[in-house]
Amino acid sequence: MPLLSQKLLAWGVHIFTSFGILSAFMSLVAIDKMDWRQGFLWLSLCFIIDAIDGSLARFFNVGVVLPHIEGKSIDFVIDFVTYAFIPAYFFYKASMVSPIWMPILIGIILLSSALYYGKKDMVADGQYFIGFPVLWNFVIFFLFFVFNNIATLNIITIIVVGILHFIPWKYAYPSRSKQFMKSHIIMSFIGIAGAIALLYSYPEKHGIYDAMALLGVCYFLFFVGYDTYQSDH
Repeated sequence: MPLLSQKLLAWGVHIFTSFGILSAFMSLVAIDKMDWRQGFLWLSLCFIIDAIDGSLARFFNVGVVLPHIEGKSIDFVIDFVTYAFIPAYFFYKASMVSPIWMPILIGIILLSSALYYGKKDMVADGQYFIGFPVLWNFVIFFLFFVFNNIATLNIITIIVVGILHFIPWKYAYPSRSKQFMKSHIIMSFIGIAGAIALLYSYPEKHGIYDAMALLGVCYFLFFVGYDTYQSDH
């Protein structure tokens, strides 16, 4: 393939990644209007872009074709906004806990995320996150849409997840797994499909959608134990 075509494709991948920040902005606009459903639909688009762009970058060898552009830096900026900052804003705007607890828990979400991104060993062997990855969008989604926004549960969960960032358990990186990639991707698809269907039907509740989303969570929680145990033995 001619070098110009390679460069155009590589730039296209970076632009595709950058569209995540536009989707993030639309999510903020929706959350500010207290349109919870629309806010998380835009966040879902951010996640889908993030799930695809790494594979595209590797396929088109973007790092070699455009060595002066660091795709990981673009990713980190967008990821912090979409996986930590906007979920924290949703948590605040939706008044998910009392005003007394709010600044403490917002602090836990944002500070633990910032410190986690500073870890040099955030990803091990190219296929595991060490410590619970910064996925506050998923945490807030389940607390609000699946578990019906129970203040006590919200408080406990935020504290526990903030701590789990720094406990060195292994969490699967589905698109990079070597041993169970196919099943990881299938279960990711089922969980995400259930979550998006749940959002589209909100505020109506459908048990099947909750079950699909929770199935994905339970599957990956099982592999936290499995992968961590395997690495220790």
